[in-house]
Amino acid sequence: MKFIKQILFLTGMSFLMAGIMGCSNVKEEDSKYHVYYINKEKTKTVAVGHEPQEEGATEQIREFVDLLFEDTQDPDYRKPAFKGVELEAWKLEKNQLSLYFNSEYLELDHVEEVLCRAAIVRTLIQVDGVECISFYVGDTPLVDSEGTPVGLMTVESFIENPGEQINTIQTANITLYFANEKGDGLVREIQEIHYSSNISLEKLVMEQLLRGPRGRKGQSAIPDGTKLVGVSVLDGVCFVNLSEGFLNQNYEIKEPVVIYSIANSLAELPDVNKVQISVNGDSNKVYREKMDLSVMYERNLDYLDDSERQKNEMKMQSKEKEEPVD
Repeated sequence: MKFIKQILFLTGMSFLMAGIMGCSNVKEEDSKYHVYYINKEKTKTVAVGHEPQEEGATEQIREFVDLLFEDTQDPDYRKPAFKGVELEAWKLEKNQLSLYFNSEYLELDHVEEVLCRAAIVRTLIQVDGVECISFYVGDTPLVDSEGTPVGLMTVESFIENPGEQINTIQTANITLYFANEKGDGLVREIQEIHYSSNISLEKLVMEQLLRGPRGRKGQSAIPDGTKLVGVSVLDGVCFVNLSEGFLNQNYEIKEPVVIYSIANSLAELPDVNKVQISVNGDSNKVYREKMDLSVMYERNLDYLDDSERQKNEMKMQSKEKEEPVD
């Protein structure tokens, strides 16, 4: 049974999270499009209505970038680039917009960085043809304060908190599938996790799979050295981008166990029906000469460990007995 419950958690950063998404006193101007700036107190983003003069994705991106990185004339808000941050280059490929910043981006403190990223992503994601955005500093993918890659960001990456609500910490029970001790089957583990509202469940699932099970039963099916480059969901398909470490050979764990550890865990989430795995953005690979990564994998419990299979069958039988007879 999948469920998510929300609890309110007071933190010193509450003003930031509420501010980023609250956007009170927003200057809508009856516009379909907006440019997101930062208020003068540097506590939240401010949406300013704007009608693009250009047509086409490339031209509109240029137009919005120019607006984001030029000084504003309004004393109540400012451009999102702090401390000399500049966008050195960008490219749009297959609906993914990659932004390359100068080294000054690393000088931003946590509050400034989150505000800057939120304003830029929420502005550029409006462009038709841009479905996800990635940040780089030089040629290196942006990482968070713990060294974890930020990955692909979508319209859901910055969830709006209504009104003046304080920072929301969510609690979720997620079902994960790990390799059994022999590496020839999957074992299931349900974990309760607490996380900030601006982190997607898909990313959390992948992070927990990489860490391995909390209990003694099972092991991580994903090869050592694998890092999560990005994860996003579009129309029910979860796109998982892993580092080259994923191609490391671990013949103790069977190929389908590796693939369905990822696919089954993500497919437990309500918005995911299929999963596609790529390595450094390339899905035109065959994992260990057996599993085609260009295929979109669906939930498949055929690889459950024998003990897990028995539990699953007993659960199904119990469910059938409980169902009322017409």
